[in-house]
Amino acid sequence: MLTRLPAVVALATVVLAGTANAVPPPPPNPSDSEISASRAEADAKAARVGELTGKLTQAESRLQELLDDVSYKRELANKARVDLETAISEAEAARREASSARVQADAATAAVEQSRRELDEFAAASYAQGSTVGSFSAYIGAKSPEDLLARAQMLEAVSASSLNRLDQVTRDQGTAANLDSAARAALKKAEDKQAAADEAKKVAEQAQQVAVEAHSAQAAATSELQANKDEVERELATARGQVNGLEAQRQQYDQWLTAKQAEEEENARRAAAAAAAQAAAQAPPQRRPAAAAPAPAPSGSRVQTVINRALAQRGVIYAWGGGNYYGPTYGVRDGGVADAYGDYAKIGFDCSGLMMYAFAGAGVYLPHYSGYQYTSGRLVPLSQMAPGDMIFWGPGGGTHVALYLGGGMMVEAPHSGAVVRISPVRYGGIMPYVTRML
Repeated sequence: MLTRLPAVVALATVVLAGTANAVPPPPPNPSDSEISASRAEADAKAARVGELTGKLTQAESRLQELLDDVSYKRELANKARVDLETAISEAEAARREASSARVQADAATAAVEQSRRELDEFAAASYAQGSTVGSFSAYIGAKSPEDLLARAQMLEAVSASSLNRLDQVTRDQGTAANLDSAARAALKKAEDKQAAADEAKKVAEQAQQVAVEAHSAQAAATSELQANKDEVERELATARGQVNGLEAQRQQYDQWLTAKQAEEEENARRAAAAAAAQAAAQAPPQRRPAAAAPAPAPSGSRVQTVINRALAQRGVIYAWGGGNYYGPTYGVRDGGVADAYGDYAKIGFDCSGLMMYAFAGAGVYLPHYSGYQYTSGRLVPLSQMAPGDMIFWGPGGGTHVALYLGGGMMVEAPHSGAVVRISPVRYGGIMPYVTRML
């Protein structure tokens, strides 16, 4: 027994040395069901965010349609106002012409009255001289052939003059009637056109108001959807935080368990080594092979550079006409919706301005118009689009452009009042090709 005492002491010394650096008590270890329930809650929130994102995309698409309708109705109202101004101008001209015609008609009527008075005066004078027009009695009482001839000449003159007077009266009456009729017709036509134009203006302005109200209602609904989406995204962040917390606890527990197992293995190894030391020299501890160095991360490509530059602008305000190769700039006036949002006073990007900035990082300098950007590179079928491709909407790609990120997502500067953001790809009105620059 005395001969074995050193070995026992040595073994105790080794074991005590191993427990001197013992692993601390275990951290909390959440159950699999707790982690699964937390993940399920986060997945449900994520699905709800996806659902709201889809609805929000549809709402924003409808909002854009209504905005286009407002613009169209606004132009119709402008046309009606122009037509009304023209009709008012024509009516004023017709009134002036009618007034002038009325003056002429009054003058013609006065001429008729004057002609009648002169005819009456002439007839009365002829009668006073005893020479009634057309009467044979004018010849009675002639005292000589010369007197008879003189009376015949006088009667002929009286008859011709009377006929002239009568003709003049007839002409004056016709002129007065024609002028008055023409004036009335012109004025009636002008007033009818003014009334029709005024009615068209009222209809157009009412249609414009209806369109504006529909747009406002849709804007409110879209805003409510955005608020709901933001709230669910906050809930999702909380749920993911809970998942991450539980998973972190599980990871810490797994690390503790691994450390505890390593401690026990080390203690056992040391105990075995101490026991074997009595029989032979202690063998050197086996060294674990060095872990293989992790493979270096792939270096960033030109495509990734473009994507990173675009993503770095998330949250930057939309400004119509804004953005260039070097970053966001002041927007410009458009005389319409962008002005209503004050884009000209904001520093930001529009859709094509964001593409200019993103691709400039890879040495590609695009024009500031989505229609030109569409034809700036190689056209690839939509079904083959890859990250870094530009996606377009509208005829000739002239309505909107965004940058494809992969996984059905894109980054875009969407519209006035919004910011640069990541969105699901919208397929309504999308062009059948994407443009590949790299």
